[in-house]
Amino acid sequence: MTTRVAPPKRPPRVRVAQAWIELLAPDPAAVSALAVMRARLDAGGEVVTLKRMRLMELRGPLPTRPRLERLLDASSQFFNPHKERCILRNSGREPAPVPAGARVVVVTEREGDRRPAAERWWLHETGRDIEVREGVAWILEFSPGAGRSTADLVVLRDRRHGLLCNPLSEDHRIGSGRLPLPWLAPIELDSATPSVAVAGGEGSS
Repeated sequence: MTTRVAPPKRPPRVRVAQAWIELLAPDPAAVSALAVMRARLDAGGEVVTLKRMRLMELRGPLPTRPRLERLLDASSQFFNPHKERCILRNSGREPAPVPAGARVVVVTEREGDRRPAAERWWLHETGRDIEVREGVAWILEFSPGAGRSTADLVVLRDRRHGLLCNPLSEDHRIGSGRLPLPWLAPIELDSATPSVAVAGGEGSS
């Protein structure tokens, strides 16, 4: 008698998706930050527009796009549809919802970017474990021929340089063009690396 051995089950496929979330109303934080840049920072005069979005990245055995969108809509752990809109990006071939030519700076709290409440809600609803991370995406558009580096506006160094990232407690990434997916993986630092690391996608600066 031959005993049939069932083939081992394949582990669920790991997928990554990004949820780009913005306020429906004008964002006072972005308006204030742009005013401070123009008034105080050496490179601030080259910034034409500044926009802020929340960037959430989901990693794990995610469902197809329609169900993923329904799940995001179903919980305030991700966004509030009365105050915010959510744009889903679940393929690196899809563009991020940012203007062509813009620079994107994603700032994350060091060792504090995970969203355990959202992960617990997802497990309860789907029976699947996923990882949820969140950062703040600052989207900058510059005047034609702007010559200064985006980094002059990002890391807080003194009263004339930096605004968006506090190097004592935050990390940042700068990208442009086709933005990475995934992008919010932990930044690995060694003893010779400054406390702020920069990583970008194609055309990053």
